[in-house]
Amino acid sequence: MVQRIAFRSSLFSVALIAGTALGSGSLLAASDRPLQVIVSKQQQSLVVYDGDTVIATSHVSTGKKGHSTPTGIFSILQKARHHRSNIYSDAPMPFMQRLTWSGIALHASGHVPPYPASHGCVRMPNDFAKSLYGMTGMGIHVLISEQQVAPVPVEDDFLFQPRPLSPPLLSDVELRPSVSHLPSQAAPVEVAMQEPVKPKPAAMPEGSPLRMLITWRGQRETTMDVQRLLGELGFDAGIADGFAGVQTLDAIRAFQESEGLAADPRITPDLLALLYKKTNRGTPGNGQILIRRDFKPIFEAPVTIAEPQKALGTHFLQFHAPDAESGQTDRGTWFATTLDNALPKAMKTRLGITEDADPLGAAVLTLDRLGLDDDTRQRIEEMLADGSSLTISDSGLGMETGAGTDFITVTHTPSKG
Repeated sequence: MVQRIAFRSSLFSVALIAGTALGSGSLLAASDRPLQVIVSKQQQSLVVYDGDTVIATSHVSTGKKGHSTPTGIFSILQKARHHRSNIYSDAPMPFMQRLTWSGIALHASGHVPPYPASHGCVRMPNDFAKSLYGMTGMGIHVLISEQQVAPVPVEDDFLFQPRPLSPPLLSDVELRPSVSHLPSQAAPVEVAMQEPVKPKPAAMPEGSPLRMLITWRGQRETTMDVQRLLGELGFDAGIADGFAGVQTLDAIRAFQESEGLAADPRITPDLLALLYKKTNRGTPGNGQILIRRDFKPIFEAPVTIAEPQKALGTHFLQFHAPDAESGQTDRGTWFATTLDNALPKAMKTRLGITEDADPLGAAVLTLDRLGLDDDTRQRIEEMLADGSSLTISDSGLGMETGAGTDFITVTHTPSKG
């Protein structure tokens, strides 16, 4: 396998090159490219990235003992210049940027010591909080990690790319006259010569960035598959909602009778495999990809995951559109960040995981295990927009993911013992 990760200098080296000093609260000019914010609880620092380039840094103060700030992948759900806590004595929270509806946010404070001191939020110095508020928008991702992490560019065949523009037809190309000098004394003839066509970036779809999550399939997703496939075969299983009601169970029995099988309404792997075979779908997916946009679900589809006994790990990837100025005219760039996540024993047992994720934590090692059908890939790439993101996690839909959120992944710190 070709090495496809280009590692950069350490965070501190990059910060110095960029002319910022970690802890100073300094801020460079805002970028119109997709940004992401990374908070380190060990370093008590906040870094703003444009791709793998440091845009801004500041010291922060996270949650103290008994009020620990959760780690994971979040996004900005709400912004308010003037906000007061409805939990802690109406305390002021200026330049508030909400990360969860359960009360975690970034906000300004007049007391930002170099150690954890908040009730769970991420406190920032006033001037920095004001500047950060001005450069972020709704949906900007915020990663909170115990250790210091940073995004790196990655390449993998699984990662989505925008559909390129079709080559221009000759009739659509600007023409210019040119003189061709023929032999002997024939009169010069003007012929149409094609002007050089400057490369253009691939056509980017209009609309907000996509939010994508790849995780393991559960019983709900399997039931949805059964309902959809039964419908395709002419057995009315009702709406594919993942809940096996009377109509779904009746459709299963009718299908089994048509196949000369004993009626058994249980949704089993054998039933799913038979339905896939009858509809020429190949092998049932053991994973799923879920798509959201503007905090609302769009669609979901099966994904195949190789080596199902091995954990996926927790990876966050963000897409930057093709950039003509940098010479990237046909392919955008994905940047990946890997977070530590200690899966509970009960979750590993439920998912059948017996091996931890690769110790190197490289996202491409997980990407190489994923497979997706062509129709789903095309649908995603036709909607792919600058700033779209992909989270890969064993944890599935966390409790914080709901109405009015992107996919929120809360991670667990590995035991120090």
